[in-house]
Amino acid sequence: MPRRSFLKAAGATGIGGTVVALASDNIAAAADGTTSDGTAAAAADTAGNHGGQSSPLPYPTLKRPFAMPGVKEQDWTGALFVGTGEARFAVRVVLLTKANTVIREKMTNNLWRIGPMAPDGSFKQVHISSDDRSVMPAHLEALKEVIAHPDQWSATEVADATAKLPVIQAKYDLAQQQKRDLVVRYARTGDGSSVVATVTALADDTTVFLEVGTPWGATAGETASFALDGNSVIGSAPGLVDTSATGHLRLTPTEPPVSAACYASVTDLTKAMTGGTGAAGDATAALRYELAKGESITFAAAISDHGTPKVAPPEPHQAERQLAAAQAAIRDTNLTGSGPVGQAADAVRDALSLNTNYDRTYHCNYVLWGWGGGGGLFTGWDSSFDCIDAALVSQTLATQHESDVFDQPAPPNQVDLVGPRYDQENSGPMHAYAVWRLYTKFGDRTVLEKAYPHLVAFNDLMPEWDADGDGLLEAPYFGDRVGGRGNHLGLDDLPVYADYQRIAKVGGSGDKRDNTNLTDVPLNSYYALLAETLAKMATVLGEAADARRFTAQYATIKQRLNDRLWHPGKGLYLSRYLDGSWNEVVTPTVFYPLFAGIATPERARTMMAHLLDPEMFWGDYVVPSIARNDPAYCSGGPVHPQSEHFKFFDRYGEGSAPEQWKGAIWPPMNATVYDGVKRYGFDDIAGMFATRSTSMYLDSWTNDGWFPESFDPEPGQSIMGPAVDSAWRTYSWSNAMPVQGLHELLSDNPWDGDPSALMFGSLTLPGTNTLSNVQLRGHRYDVSAGPHRTTLARDGKVVFRATGARVAVRNFLLGDTGAAFDLNADGITQIEVHPDHGRPRTTKAPKGRSHIRL
Repeated sequence: MPRRSFLKAAGATGIGGTVVALASDNIAAAADGTTSDGTAAAAADTAGNHGGQSSPLPYPTLKRPFAMPGVKEQDWTGALFVGTGEARFAVRVVLLTKANTVIREKMTNNLWRIGPMAPDGSFKQVHISSDDRSVMPAHLEALKEVIAHPDQWSATEVADATAKLPVIQAKYDLAQQQKRDLVVRYARTGDGSSVVATVTALADDTTVFLEVGTPWGATAGETASFALDGNSVIGSAPGLVDTSATGHLRLTPTEPPVSAACYASVTDLTKAMTGGTGAAGDATAALRYELAKGESITFAAAISDHGTPKVAPPEPHQAERQLAAAQAAIRDTNLTGSGPVGQAADAVRDALSLNTNYDRTYHCNYVLWGWGGGGGLFTGWDSSFDCIDAALVSQTLATQHESDVFDQPAPPNQVDLVGPRYDQENSGPMHAYAVWRLYTKFGDRTVLEKAYPHLVAFNDLMPEWDADGDGLLEAPYFGDRVGGRGNHLGLDDLPVYADYQRIAKVGGSGDKRDNTNLTDVPLNSYYALLAETLAKMATVLGEAADARRFTAQYATIKQRLNDRLWHPGKGLYLSRYLDGSWNEVVTPTVFYPLFAGIATPERARTMMAHLLDPEMFWGDYVVPSIARNDPAYCSGGPVHPQSEHFKFFDRYGEGSAPEQWKGAIWPPMNATVYDGVKRYGFDDIAGMFATRSTSMYLDSWTNDGWFPESFDPEPGQSIMGPAVDSAWRTYSWSNAMPVQGLHELLSDNPWDGDPSALMFGSLTLPGTNTLSNVQLRGHRYDVSAGPHRTTLARDGKVVFRATGARVAVRNFLLGDTGAAFDLNADGITQIEVHPDHGRPRTTKAPKGRSHIRL
C-alpha cells in the first residue's frame, strides 16, 4: 500500500488537526480492493443462506432442493420449496376470521409483530391477527381530543368527530371481540431442504388451515398435483427450467386435522374454507384445525428430487428444541446490537429478512421494496437504498439484489437500457452509489463490472434534461398539475416543483417528456454524484480514459452548481429558474450538494446552522420534507398548537397533515442528508442526526411493529393516511433510518481515501452501543462505542481500543504490524492498536482531530 494512502485527512471540510505518529514497522493494508474480493465472507454467507454450498458472487448457487420460510411477497406465514429444475411448492398458514374471511396472502395489514428472523431463512417468527388495525386506539383518542376541546376546532370538525366516534368505536370494539391471533415459527432443518414449524393460537375458537400449493400459480407457469396420504399432504411438480426434473413435497403434521381435502383451484379451496362448496381436484390441498388458546399445531415439510420424501410427524418437544436452537443462533451469527441506537440492528435484520423475496425469473433473492404485489424486482431508486441497507445484513442478499437490477429487461415503451429505469433520473446515480458501496464494503468487482457499462449509458443520456446547454440539468416535465411532478427524483409532490414551466425538448433519447425551466439542485447533485462514482469505478476497472472523462464532468458540474445555485443571502443551495429568479422553497434537498461533495467547507458550515435551526429543520424528529417555517408545512389539515395531542389531526379516514411532501419525513431524504453531513466530517451533528432517525424508526417498530414508508415529523402524532394505515407499513427503505445509526458505529468508506478503509465510533450517540457480526472485506467485525471506551474487534480479536473519551475514527487501515487512521476525539484519549503480528501499539491522542500512524 503506498505510503500516501495513510496520510489523507478525513472528510472534505479541510479542518486541520494533529498528526500523531510513532516509529513502526512497515504497514500494509489488510484488504486492498484490487486483491480482496470478499470470498471468505461470501462463502460463509452463502453457506448460511443456502445450505452449505458456497460459490463465487454475484450469484451464489442456491443449493437445490431448498426450503425457505417466507421468500414470497407478503406471504408472511408461508414457506417456499424449490427443487432442481425449478419445481416450486408453497406451504401457507391460513387464518379464518370470525367474519368468515380468510387471511392467506397480502396479509401486511394483519401483520402485528415480526422476528426474530434470520436472513438465511434458518429461523422465522411472525405474529398475525384478524384485526387489520384499520381502527387503532390513536384514532379514537384523536376524535375524543376534538370533542373535548371544541374551542380549538371548527364547529364542522367537532360535529364530524361527534358523529363518527360511536361508529368507529363500535367498529373497534367488534374487531377486538372477534380478534384471533397466531404466532407462526419456522426453522430450517437438515440440509436445508426441510422445515419444522409450529402454529400457536392466542385465543380460543381459532380456525387455522395448513395449505399446500404452488407459490405463484398458473400465471407463473406453475403446475403441481397434490394428494392426501393419511394425515400428510404429498405433491409433485415438474421443473419449470428443466422439465425432465420433478420435485416432490410432503407435509406431515403431528396433530391430526379436523378435516382435510384437495381442491381443483385456489378459488375452490377458499370457498371451502369459508363454508362453501369447493370442487375437488389436485391443484391444492388444505388441513383444517380448531385450536383453543395456547394450543399449537406442529408440522414438518420437506422437498426432494428423488421421490416423495419421508417426513415423520415431529415430536413437539423435539420441534421446540429445534426452533429454540435456531432462534438462539440468530444473534450468534447475524447482525445484532444493543444500546439506544445499536438495538436497531435486530429490527433492521428482521425487517429485511421479512422482505427478502425470491425472484422467480432469475432464481435469486432480492429485497421487496414496499407493499409489493409481485411482478419482480422494482428497479427504481427504492432498490438502491435497499441494497445499501441489506449489505449490513447479508452480503449474499445485497449482492444478489443489486445484480438482479442489472439483469432486468427494459420496461415496455422505455429507453432500451438494462438496469435502473430511465424514467427516474435518480435511479442511475443512486444505483451507481449502491454498487460502489458493495465494492467498498466487500471488495468484490463482479457487480461493478456488470453495472458499469449500463451506468455509463445512463449517464450519457442525462444531458437531454439540460434545456439551455449550460451543463446543469433542469427538472423533467410531468404535467400541468401537482401530482408527481418531482417523480424524476422520487420527490413526487414536493412543493419545489409546483410552479415550473414546460419547455419543448429538442432531440434526446426518445423519452417523451419535455424539459422545464427549473434548474434543480437535487437533480444536479445526483448528476454530480453519478459522475464522481463512475470516475471511481473506472479507476478500479482500469478504464483510465473514462476516469479522466468523468472526473472532468464532475468538476464541471461542481463548479457550475456552486456558481449558479448558491443563494448567498440565504446561505443555501436553491433551485433556480432559467430567467435567473430563485425558487425559494426550502426543503431537505438544499443539503444534497453535501452528499455529492459539491459544497465548499465554508458553505457546508453555513448549511449546518440551518439544519440545526429548530425553526427550519431540527427537532426531536428530523428531517421534515419542507422547512417547519414554510406555510405549507403540515398544511393538509388544521393546525392546533394548543391541542395536547394530535396537533395535525384532521378527521378519521382522511390523510391528515403532514401531507406526504408537506412535512412527512422520508427515509431516503434522511439517508441522503446524513451521508452528506458525515461525508463533510461533522461527526457530532451526524451522530445527533442518526440518533433522531433511529429513534423515530424504533418508535414505530416498538409501538406498532411497522417500518413505514414515511414518518410524522411530530412525536406522538398519528398519520391517518397510507404511509402507515395500509400496506405501506412494511416498506423496505424505512430501514435507511436506523442504518444511519448503525453506520455511525461501523461503516465502509464510500467517499475520499482508500475504499478498503473503515469508519467507526461516534461522538454523540447516546449511551453505549454495540454492533456485532458485520461482514466487511472478508472479515467479521464487532464494535462497541460509549462515553469512555470504543473497541473494534475483527474475527473475534480486538484490533483497536480507545479509552478516556468518545472517538470517531475514519480511514482506518490495519496492517500486519501497525495501523493508520484519522481520529476525532472529544477529550484526551489513550489509543491501543493490536495488529496481526508484532507487539501492540499505543499512544495518547489529544482532543480534537489528529492523524495517527502506529
